[in-house]
Amino acid sequence: MDDEQRTFKLVVRTDEVPRYSTLEGQTSGEHVIMVTLPEGYDTSGNTRYPVQYHLHGHPDYPDSVTNKEMFEESTAGGVPLITVAPNGSGRGWYTNWVNPPDSLGPQNWETFHLDQVIPFIDANLHTIPSRDGRAISGHSMGGFGAMHYAETRPDLFAYVGSFSGGLDLLNQAQRVAVVATTQLPTSGMPTVPPDAIFGVPVWPLDTVWNEVSPAQHVESLRGMGVALYTGDGGNLLDNAPQAVIEKVVRDTNLVTRDHLVAAGIPHTFVDYGDGSEWAEGCTGKHAQAACLKADMKHFVGILMEELAHP
Repeated sequence: MDDEQRTFKLVVRTDEVPRYSTLEGQTSGEHVIMVTLPEGYDTSGNTRYPVQYHLHGHPDYPDSVTNKEMFEESTAGGVPLITVAPNGSGRGWYTNWVNPPDSLGPQNWETFHLDQVIPFIDANLHTIPSRDGRAISGHSMGGFGAMHYAETRPDLFAYVGSFSGGLDLLNQAQRVAVVATTQLPTSGMPTVPPDAIFGVPVWPLDTVWNEVSPAQHVESLRGMGVALYTGDGGNLLDNAPQAVIEKVVRDTNLVTRDHLVAAGIPHTFVDYGDGSEWAEGCTGKHAQAACLKADMKHFVGILMEELAHP
C-alpha cells in the first residue's frame, strides 16, 4: 500500500495469459492490479462498496501515475467507490486473441478479467458483488475494452464509460491503428503477427473484427447506463500525433452514438471539442491527463447517482 494508504498494487499470475509482450519494467506473466479504496474503508466494518473497473490504454500500465491520480482525485471527499485497474498489457486489446503466437501461449485477456479478476476482487474486498454495484470504464484501447466487455457480459455491469475509446473496428483508420500496435516495439516486446489479436483485418477474413466492434453491437447495452467522452484533437499543429488520434477516435464515437440513438438506448455523450471548456489544461488531445481526469470526475458523479452504494 502506498503512503496515502488508499491505493495499493497486487501481482497475480494466470494460465489464461501465462506470458505477454512486456513494456519497460514489466515481467512477463506477472499481472499488476492496482486498487484504490474509498476513504475510511479500513474503519467501515462490514460496509460494502460498488466497484469501478478501469481499463488502461495503449501502451500504458494499470498503475500509471495518471491512473492513480484519476482514481484518488475522483473519489476524494468520501466518495464510496472502489476502483480496480487490471493489467491489459501494451497491446492486449481486452479480448481473447484469435491467433496468439506459440512463444506467448494463450492471450485470453477477456477470460482473465471477467472470469478471474472480478470474482477475485469480490472474494477479497468489501464489494457489492452484483450487477447493480459494478461499472466498467476505460481509456483509448481500454475504452474499446470497456464497451466490448459490457456488450459481451451485460449481466456483470450496470454502467459503462468510454474515455476516447476506439469503438468502431469497421473504421479503416482504427484497424490500421490496431495492427500498428502489433508491430511497434513500444507496444511491448516481443512484437506479434498482424493477425494475432482479431485475425486477418481484410474482407472476407475479417469476421472477428466485425463481430467484436462495439459501435455496431449496442443492443445488449439496453438497460445499462452508457457514457461516451471524446475530444476533437484541437489544434493540429500542437502535438499532431495525439490530435490526429483523437480525431479518428471521435469519428468512432460518433458512429457509436448514432447506433445508440437508432436503437433508442439512453446514453450520455460528451464531446468536449478542443477541451477549452472541459478542464484547465485540456486541449482535446488523445491522452491528456487533464482531459482524462475531467472525464473520470464526471463519470464517477454519474455512478454515484446510479450504482448501489452505502
